[in-house]
Amino acid sequence: MEDFLDPRNAEGMPKITDSMLSLDFLMAAKNGVRNCAIALTECITPEARTLIRGQLNEALALHEEISQLMLRKGWLHVYNLPEQHEMDMRSARTTVQIAQLPLFPEDTSRLGMFATPNK
Repeated sequence: MEDFLDPRNAEGMPKITDSMLSLDFLMAAKNGVRNCAIALTECITPEARTLIRGQLNEALALHEEISQLMLRKGWLHVYNLPEQHEMDMRSARTTVQIAQLPLFPEDTSRLGMFATPNK
């Protein structure tokens, strides 16, 4: 990929973006579970424990829902580590390619180009 402004290079990006956002959401949910579990160990009153336990159960349910969505979409392969490893490596290569793109390309005129990539 030499030109990140060329619409042809945007093909497949919505799926990659959805996958990345869902993984970020999953990590945030996992962090919420961890924080609720830690808070539960710090509670003194039974009322506070009940409240935090409810939040922990909700955080666990959210984590499960996101995980199941990612499994259905093929964005997460928890039962097939070689496949997950290949996906992670492909993602890392794409990240490196994006990082190596010139921030300010020489030719920025795009007259006559459409936003829809060629199939």
